[in-house]
Amino acid sequence: MGIFTNINTAASGLTAQRLRLDVISDNIANANTTRTSEGGPFRRSRVVFRPRVSQPYWKSPFLPSFLDNGIGQGVRVAKIEKDMDEKPRLVYDPTHPDAIKTGPRAGYVEYPNMNIVNEMVDMISATRSYEANIAMVNGSKSMFLKALEIGR
Repeated sequence: MGIFTNINTAASGLTAQRLRLDVISDNIANANTTRTSEGGPFRRSRVVFRPRVSQPYWKSPFLPSFLDNGIGQGVRVAKIEKDMDEKPRLVYDPTHPDAIKTGPRAGYVEYPNMNIVNEMVDMISATRSYEANIAMVNGSKSMFLKALEIGR
């Protein structure tokens, strides 16, 4: 395990959580958007993480294989997907420019069916994960500095 492996792992987490925060803030900003370029109300986005594929590394011949879990390589963003399962929330407002004109739902406006409280909880979770990765980088940096001081 190299000196910078844990910093690289934490840095991948920082990048992923920053993107997650950007997606969540976009969801909150568009909570009342009734018209998008794709048509219809805004659809909530979510980030899907996957582990990075591990690189080949040197394995100790003395360590039993059941104790060797490999080297942590961090996380990557696999995709950002739209939540197409949620049905839009219908609000009766016939004066709205995006109101449905004909049919049984005439006069209703389709709004995004997202819960702001859930988005805020996700934002707090992403912020805490970001802070944990920063603490990991700072802890590693201080350990490296202490190791250099021992060598003096």
